[in-house]
Amino acid sequence: MLAGDYDEYATMSAWENLLSGEAGKARRERPVRGIIHDSWGRCISGGIDAQQHEAPLSNSKDDLECLTRNSSELLTAARRSFAVVGNLLDGTGAMLVLADENGVLIDAIGDKRTIHDGMDIHLAIGGKWTEDVVGTNGIGTALWAGEPVFVHAAEHFCAGIKSWTCAGAPIRDPFDGRIIGVVDLSGHPDIFRPHNTVLVAAAAREIEKALADHQNTQRTRLLEAFIAEAPCYRRTDGLIIIDHLGRAVYCNNVPANRLAEFPEPLSTGRGRRLLPAAGPRTIAELAAALPDRLRSCHVSPLTVDGDFQGAALVFPAEARQVAIPSPRRPRCPTPEVAKLIVGQSEAMHAAIDVACRVAQSSEVTSLLIEGETGVGKELFARLVHLVSRRSDSSPFIALNCGAITRELFGSELFGHVAGAFTGASREGKAGAFELANGGVLCLDEIGEMPLDIQPFLLRVLEERVVYRLGDNRGRPVDVHLIASTNRDLKQEVAAGRFRRDLYYRISTVVINVPPLRERDGDIALLLDHFNRNIAERTGAPPLDFAAEAFDRLLDYSWPGNVRELKNLVERLHVLAGGQQVSLADLPREITERAAAWTASPEGESGSEMHCRIANADEKFLRDALEAEHGNLSRVAQRLGISRPTLYRKLEQYGIRRSFT
Repeated sequence: MLAGDYDEYATMSAWENLLSGEAGKARRERPVRGIIHDSWGRCISGGIDAQQHEAPLSNSKDDLECLTRNSSELLTAARRSFAVVGNLLDGTGAMLVLADENGVLIDAIGDKRTIHDGMDIHLAIGGKWTEDVVGTNGIGTALWAGEPVFVHAAEHFCAGIKSWTCAGAPIRDPFDGRIIGVVDLSGHPDIFRPHNTVLVAAAAREIEKALADHQNTQRTRLLEAFIAEAPCYRRTDGLIIIDHLGRAVYCNNVPANRLAEFPEPLSTGRGRRLLPAAGPRTIAELAAALPDRLRSCHVSPLTVDGDFQGAALVFPAEARQVAIPSPRRPRCPTPEVAKLIVGQSEAMHAAIDVACRVAQSSEVTSLLIEGETGVGKELFARLVHLVSRRSDSSPFIALNCGAITRELFGSELFGHVAGAFTGASREGKAGAFELANGGVLCLDEIGEMPLDIQPFLLRVLEERVVYRLGDNRGRPVDVHLIASTNRDLKQEVAAGRFRRDLYYRISTVVINVPPLRERDGDIALLLDHFNRNIAERTGAPPLDFAAEAFDRLLDYSWPGNVRELKNLVERLHVLAGGQQVSLADLPREITERAAAWTASPEGESGSEMHCRIANADEKFLRDALEAEHGNLSRVAQRLGISRPTLYRKLEQYGIRRSFT
């Protein structure tokens, strides 16, 4: 309807004729719009008082708190749109309001005078504006029609609100398309413009987009919580994950006869509700709300930020051709272990189990930990110390062999007496072995140890006596030695860079710490762990990861492993454009390398795939060198690898260190 098509007198006459029972005559003479005529008819049939001057209002503190709590998701999604539009409405004579699915106002913003005037008709938070209580209006009629509508002045059914104009648009839940609210622009009749409906429709679409983003984030976090809290799930079991509003956000491997039990079919597990819209508030309510024949499933609560946010329904497979054992739990007796090493993958459980067995044994006095740079080898050394009988008061000494110059190696490891060499301490100095006496000595990156120092280390391990440089007096030491390396020491032995007898002495037991790309499910756990730790340390809220960005992080190969992942999360907390991390916030080496590490084309041989991956690795190394202008320290940090590893890669690909 154009402004010139509206006739105040004719509309009022049609309304009066309707109330007097002459609606047919009035419509033939000057018909009102069809949507208004139909709404008036519903009002007459429903017995609405046409002389009503205001909407019902509930403004008790308890009612408003309950209203806000039940509409928290909608309010959060509308916050940004309302902040932007609301500031623009000041002084315009218009206000923007948000109503829930029951037509009750939950937010209002805009021109202060108009908001004040709205109180006269209870156009305020807590006011109920459905057609069945206050007649034809922008909010209630939009809820009924399921589409944007405007109601101008005399088109309202109740006399007390005919001095207002309003345009409302329904907000639909992106999950299932159900109407969950209305956004409405209201004011006195002089603000009327036909395009007001376009404005509110656009605002409704923005709110729906924010809802979709939020739901995707919540779905991801529920899946992360399931990975963390339900480790005994087997792939042959059926699984449905629902959120706290009763929505099934994930469905996999559930037999058809089980799906038939649900109130609505769950053909894909998305876009359907397992429970009523109100949703359960506790795990007990959830279990009680399940249909009788579904209560035999295993129900696991899922918590996010310490709050109940959903549940996992696991349906054990009724028959299996091959028995699949439950994942073996590590034999670590202390709860501190879970805080030290984050991971639920079977590969990590196996490594942790070996470490705990070694720690609890009095027979094994040396341990070799192998793994790529950044996998957390020192954490395993600390785990052995924590679980061992030595842990109560014994020292833990870590020495990075790759960070010591050749000249100082003997002094750092074995100590020296006064005057042993130029620059030696006047009082002498105890070495790492003496400092670790009675406890654990961790020699990190032992493959970097100079060849001429290795015989002296072997002698100390064999005799359990250490001689300081410049001293002929032996000092007994009781040390549990843990060596770690990112090199293949067998190859180093074959190449003559590491002593064979020393290798066999330190490798009584070997633990292979798996790289992050082989730790199925642990990337999501570690992302959440570092995200929350950094947020607590800095006092900032945790970051939310958009679905596309989160998927890209899961697909990335993580050459720098856990260290690279931690560095990335710290970087995102500083540099991300907002609280939500989008694909654009991720570094180029992650977005590009994830594509390069995708599955090999059909028919590609293993050697061809290896060559393709190596070429991609070299390209990212050269790109990092160019981006950092050849600064090797920053290149190593950018790639999440150590300087020694960077040097080996430069040598491997024939790249000169003086790259410019």
